[in-house]
Amino acid sequence: MIGPAFVAGAWQFGPGNLTSAVEAGSAYGYALIWVIVLSTVLMIAFTDMSVRIGIIARGSMIQTIKETLGKPVGVLAGISVFFITLCFSVGNAAGSGLALSMLFGGSPILWTLVCSVAVGFILMMRNVYSVVERILLALVAMMALGFVFSAVLARPDWVASAAGFVPTFPPSAQLLIIALVGTNFSINAAFFTSYATRAKGTRFDQYRDSTITDTLPGIIAPGIMTCLVIMVAAAVLGHTGERVQTLVQLANVFQPLAGSLGSTLFVLGFFAAAFSSMLANATAGGTLLSDGVSWGGSFDALRTKILVGCVLAFGAFVVALAPGSRVQLIIFAQAMTVLVAPFLAGLMLIISNRREMGALRNKLFQNVLGVCGFLSILAASGLLVYKLSGMLGS
Repeated sequence: MIGPAFVAGAWQFGPGNLTSAVEAGSAYGYALIWVIVLSTVLMIAFTDMSVRIGIIARGSMIQTIKETLGKPVGVLAGISVFFITLCFSVGNAAGSGLALSMLFGGSPILWTLVCSVAVGFILMMRNVYSVVERILLALVAMMALGFVFSAVLARPDWVASAAGFVPTFPPSAQLLIIALVGTNFSINAAFFTSYATRAKGTRFDQYRDSTITDTLPGIIAPGIMTCLVIMVAAAVLGHTGERVQTLVQLANVFQPLAGSLGSTLFVLGFFAAAFSSMLANATAGGTLLSDGVSWGGSFDALRTKILVGCVLAFGAFVVALAPGSRVQLIIFAQAMTVLVAPFLAGLMLIISNRREMGALRNKLFQNVLGVCGFLSILAASGLLVYKLSGMLGS
């Protein structure tokens, strides 16, 4: 049963997640842990909706949207997910290139190109879903062990971290909060889970087992890892209030724990986060846009793989040309993902409440969580538009 939600979790726990979590801990201590906890609960609710849709629906998610709400809405859904994957591709490309450059030297842009080609090679294989799934499961397991070990060594203030469960809004933290929501409450990853569920072949009678062995641990694991990263950053770097500009600054979070080896371990984890997210993100972007424009939703179709290549190429192109700090570029790109997320969240709520869902139709508590998630991501999207308009005005 393990697979679809862990793929979503690997996508969720990318370099943007890791970068924003370290900055949250270094600048605001334990104050933003509540964002991760709330995002994880909402992410579970929407991933569960997607799994149920994948089990029950006769066609794919976007095909079902077209049948229910009309073809234009389905096409727009595919384009929306593709837009989000383009934003994620920037962070994934920048993160993988930065990590390998720090490990082996050389140009980060060159390493970004190498990683993009490597992902393209993996995704050209036959039976691509099973290949991607196995790689992502291994990388997620490696990251989980690394961050748990680091949290133990850092000896964070558990009382202060418990206080971080109470919502607070530190001044000048708006964009960072949006980035944390965008990466931890990843609507596009939840949306894609229905496709992974169909590829996995999960049946109606396996829904309960799938929930226990895949959906819950697959989404809770990256949530716990993100909380641990914030706690480690808070314990090691304290309330420095500084904006992280380079990967070296990020890697310093582990240096007091294990010297130069600590920095190396962090960079390896950062690369695993970037590369695993790059695989899932490119696969999802190509698949859902292909399905949206009626080219089919198969992982292995040639047109799908061409669109996957477009996602990878866009990330490498932006990283090569964008000025300024690559770390801040990653955070900004993650924040941009919430722009169209409310539209996708609303579609998932509608589809999971159809009568055709039968016994797997949304219950009252699932709709309550769904509405809370929709309003949360809508508020984040509105706040981002406000921030962007202020930046353009100045």
